[in-house]
Amino acid sequence: MREFIEKMRKQGLVTEVAAPCSADMEAAKKAAGTDNILFFKDVGGRRMVMNVTANRKALAVALKMDEQEIVKKLADVSYDGKVIEEGTLKMEKPDLSKIPVLKHFPKDAGKYITAGIVFAKYGGVENASIHRMLVLDKSRVAARLVEGRHTHVMLQNALAKEEKLPIAVTIGTHPAVTFASCTRVPEGKELAYAAELLGGEIKVKRCSNGVLVPDAEIVLEGFIGPDVTDEGPFVDITGTYDPVRLQPVITFTGMHVKPDFIYHAILPGGNEHKVLMGCPYEPKIYRAVAGVTRVKNVVLTRGGCGYLHAIIQIKKSTQGDAKNAIMAAFAAHTSLKHVVVVDDDIDISDSDDVEYAIATRVRGDTDVMVITGVRGSSLDPSQLEDGTNVKIGVDATMVLGREDEFKRATW
Repeated sequence: MREFIEKMRKQGLVTEVAAPCSADMEAAKKAAGTDNILFFKDVGGRRMVMNVTANRKALAVALKMDEQEIVKKLADVSYDGKVIEEGTLKMEKPDLSKIPVLKHFPKDAGKYITAGIVFAKYGGVENASIHRMLVLDKSRVAARLVEGRHTHVMLQNALAKEEKLPIAVTIGTHPAVTFASCTRVPEGKELAYAAELLGGEIKVKRCSNGVLVPDAEIVLEGFIGPDVTDEGPFVDITGTYDPVRLQPVITFTGMHVKPDFIYHAILPGGNEHKVLMGCPYEPKIYRAVAGVTRVKNVVLTRGGCGYLHAIIQIKKSTQGDAKNAIMAAFAAHTSLKHVVVVDDDIDISDSDDVEYAIATRVRGDTDVMVITGVRGSSLDPSQLEDGTNVKIGVDATMVLGREDEFKRATW
């Protein structure tokens, strides 16, 4: 992560915060006001970074890809990077009070670790994913494990055999590793995917509980057992408070930190959160739409919380292609709420251009699909009590055979 920050600093994309800054909402407020990487020199006496990949330019630098080609290239990955084990990590007694964990918003349940990647190992398979973690004391956190996701399934399998789930948490990894951990990949392929994104290989070390971890500023090892406690409220991707739930407790047994470590925090509902939530789904949608028409690009918009709204750019071959693209997108990313399909003359990164397509190429009676009674995102406050919602697809493409009537004048 340090090498990436230095690369961004040379491009003038790092803002230094030299004055002491409080971990109690002050740092979070500063991060909300910019897309630049914020490098704090003194948060509780420690160094901290926020907004590591708060925009697509930063993500492109991290992945060493052209910003306009990210989705196409990620759609072609093979998850075949090489994972190289290099020794073991020496651990000391855990003490979370040494880390400048933030409280982000007034109604948060407490201080939350937001950029911690949880590496879990069970049954010969290792998984990596980000989970928010509410600090309970010096050695315990409450982690939000979404039901049905891989970490939750691994925990249930371990508990069914009256065993604990070995885990390790890394904070402050290279952003390509963070991105890989946010992506739905074939089972156990997160590290191999990270290696591929990094150029072909990744070096890892083994914790005393057997879990493999990549280079990180902070590593915490421990286990998840049967204990649960209240977790929440916490602000999620929509900027609204998630409710209180009973969630598993992680107990840490060891801690490893780099000298003069840099703590990484992700602002809940902020732009880095949106990039890491949404961008990993864009290649998945791209591949799904490619199965029904000629897809050019996909973006999950910032205004759609980086998660709920997709703009899909296609080159139509038949009049029904846009609607097929809409259905494929909803199937690929079930949390999508609204999808707009546009022609390849529309810049999908420009919200004004997309709105222009809606304004000039959409007839409400024929070009709008409304699908009721379907499951959407649990994070959407507009969902009904039974978890269902309404999805809308908009065909904002030109009518085949009448393109000359829709094309804009140019010089």
